[in-house]
Amino acid sequence: MADKKLVEEITSRDVDFTQWYTDVVRKAELMEYSSIKGFMIYKPNGYAIWENIQKELDARFKETGVQNVYMPMLIPESLLDKEKDHVEGFAPEVAWVTQGGLNELPERLCVRPTSETLFCDLYKNIVQSHRDLPKLYNQWCSVVRWEKTTRPFLRSSEFLWQEGHTVHATAEEAEERTIQMLNLYADFCENVLAIPMVKGRKTDKEKFAGAVATYTIEALMHDGKALQSGTSHNFGDGFAKAFGVQYTDKENKLTPVHQTSWGVSTRLIGALIMVHGDDSGLVLPPRIAPVQVTIVPIQQHKDGVLDQAYALRDTLKQAGFSVTVDDSDKRPGWKFAEEEMRGVPLRIEVGPKDIENGQCVLVRRDNREKVIAKIDEVVAKVGETLENEQNDMLARAKEHLNSHIYDAHNYEEFKEIVENKPGFIRGMWCGDVACENKIKEDTTATSRCMPFEQEKISDVCVCCGKPAKKLVFWGKAY
Repeated sequence: MADKKLVEEITSRDVDFTQWYTDVVRKAELMEYSSIKGFMIYKPNGYAIWENIQKELDARFKETGVQNVYMPMLIPESLLDKEKDHVEGFAPEVAWVTQGGLNELPERLCVRPTSETLFCDLYKNIVQSHRDLPKLYNQWCSVVRWEKTTRPFLRSSEFLWQEGHTVHATAEEAEERTIQMLNLYADFCENVLAIPMVKGRKTDKEKFAGAVATYTIEALMHDGKALQSGTSHNFGDGFAKAFGVQYTDKENKLTPVHQTSWGVSTRLIGALIMVHGDDSGLVLPPRIAPVQVTIVPIQQHKDGVLDQAYALRDTLKQAGFSVTVDDSDKRPGWKFAEEEMRGVPLRIEVGPKDIENGQCVLVRRDNREKVIAKIDEVVAKVGETLENEQNDMLARAKEHLNSHIYDAHNYEEFKEIVENKPGFIRGMWCGDVACENKIKEDTTATSRCMPFEQEKISDVCVCCGKPAKKLVFWGKAY
């Protein structure tokens, strides 16, 4: 009974998805709540996933010429105030420091909600000539936004992220970098996290405060809600003019730079949980899993069983896999349930009979499929099995996404789909923010993005019936 109880503690996804999510986060030991609401403690299992995301993305950034820096945590109020739209966009969420030690500070300092203003201040001092451009900087850090409602990984008052900030000589270069980074994110999510994305541009209502254009990758969770998973912003020269970031061009003329900013955060861990998880817990794609293989010795008290388990571990580690042996004194069934809860992609079982036959049993986490592998062929078999699992997880996520995209041609149809069919809704839009507001007020659905691949599925706006300008993906979102 003990083995069963571990899994029974998770609420079923289809009974209460919100509770299921919280159960998995806690039982898989990804995080713990701290003594301040909205501030999370990342436990080893959760932080290790973030470390892998960071490692994979950082290498990709550097391939495009990006360098890492680190900026201060605190921003003077006078600096934040320089860009009006920007400060208004963040004002409700800003945390302020007003005292240093025992003394009141002469100026309030905000705990960074994002670092545009700090990067502008730096670029103002280090960019003088066209020869200094472009500057391609990124930082890995945490930011604080005082959220009213919080959920682990999805929306917390402090979260971990990366924020890239680049400056360019021309508008064309800035736009090219903005799109390049969005595509880099989408490619990473698909090929490493096994999560397909819808890519597009945000409407002006939904764009970043102070940006000329915001582009987004949107994922669809198991419950049919969207999750904004990464954004890339073209700032044009607005910030540059506000902060005096300019350079002398080849004609010796002073010209403002063009800027970009782009980021993803620990929200991606929330996406991994909600796209791939099941009623037994976490399911991690092999390319991001901190532990890819767990070896469970069966009847480990018998001669040679533990030795074989350790030998398998050493062989697989040498081949580049991340492997552990569960040699604790728990019963095998309990160990299976624990490893499933943590989402380890592959379990290897080895016992006396397996050793006799020169084999071991491979069990996939995603579909519980069992594969017999000869001990002397285990490296190739593990590699092949993990690759199949990665590909199958992406295929299932794509199938889920594609089967939850619906077309609406009028408002009645739109409302009926929102009510009864969770997912993305494709609907034409006239471009008027009043329609966006009405849709949100009536249905709680919001515009997710205007996809790059535009189609005309109707001549009229799905909300007001006036002539349509853009195809928009709509949906309820986290």
